[in-house]
Amino acid sequence: MADFPEDMKQLRVELDQAEQYLRISEIRARLPQLETEMSRPDLWDNADRAKATQTEFTAVSDDLKMFDRLTEQVGDVELMWELAAEEGDDDLLSEAKASVAALGKEFSQLELRAMFDGEYDEGDAVCQVVAGAGGTDSQDWAEMLFNMYRRWAEDKKFEFEVTGVQAGSEAGIKTVEFVVRGRYAYGWLQAERGVHRLVRISPFDSQARRHTAFSAFSIVPYIEDATDQLEIDEKDLRVDVYRSSGAGGQHVNTTDSAVRITHLPTNTVVSCQNERSQHQNKDRCMQMLAMKLIDLERVKREETLAAAAGESKKVEWGSQIRSYVLQPYQQVKDERSGEVHSDPTKVLNGDVGGFMEAWLQWRKSGQAPDESTL
Repeated sequence: MADFPEDMKQLRVELDQAEQYLRISEIRARLPQLETEMSRPDLWDNADRAKATQTEFTAVSDDLKMFDRLTEQVGDVELMWELAAEEGDDDLLSEAKASVAALGKEFSQLELRAMFDGEYDEGDAVCQVVAGAGGTDSQDWAEMLFNMYRRWAEDKKFEFEVTGVQAGSEAGIKTVEFVVRGRYAYGWLQAERGVHRLVRISPFDSQARRHTAFSAFSIVPYIEDATDQLEIDEKDLRVDVYRSSGAGGQHVNTTDSAVRITHLPTNTVVSCQNERSQHQNKDRCMQMLAMKLIDLERVKREETLAAAAGESKKVEWGSQIRSYVLQPYQQVKDERSGEVHSDPTKVLNGDVGGFMEAWLQWRKSGQAPDESTL
């Protein structure tokens, strides 16, 4: 038998590692249980339970199919190498090398999954983009950021739902809230939490001067039973109703059905305009508000622990996590991971995954502060 080259031996090592971080033994044992649950005639008597079971079943099935496919491919490429070496077949050897390279890239992508180890990383995300300093330029920038994430989600085949939007005074948006649904949506998008800075020649400046604009991206995990986990005092709320506007869903209309709720003690604001009635929009707002308040409590706990440990973690408005420079040169640079791209147009068209991956690697390296403070 021919000796395998080191890069081929590494595939077997990475396959063994994948078996561990994908918890293959555990989910193989779990699959028959889920199949039994899925076949129960009363499954959909409880819609929440049914949805959770279906989601877990899909995830477990997908992971097992992927691992089994990779196992088969690694075996195939090992056999291909042996045959090529024994027969002196250069064409088959070249094919084996190409397969090794392709599998190596796939394992590199798969390794990112091991970094999604947070409680909510595998779930959906509730996001918000808010225009900051910079006037009309910042409102236009907020809309550009929103579109960047929408295109990214579309490329990932994630569901994307706008729940509320406040249009800008002249252009763009002042704030927009949206939900991204897909496996690891929160795990990926938490990398984007913070202030984003844009430098460009302003299209709103008659003298064509260079302007700097800021917008902030915030995110909390989507928690299905958030309203059951947290009791909110109605006396702490200010409820405003208004007419829907902007990029809403198919049921947006011209009646005063949109709802905005402000939680006065924390000044947390949520809005929803997508549902058919004011009552439904209010229920949806209460759910999103509960998610945000639960996340605020988590942040407070972590800040208390950090303070006890003598750590200082403060992010000032304007201390951007990423700069997007369109003039006088073309560059997007992440101030945390150091990741740099030279094509801002491509990034703004949704190609932001490289920055998310770099942030995950940076966090894993131990250089990152807790992302909940960003």
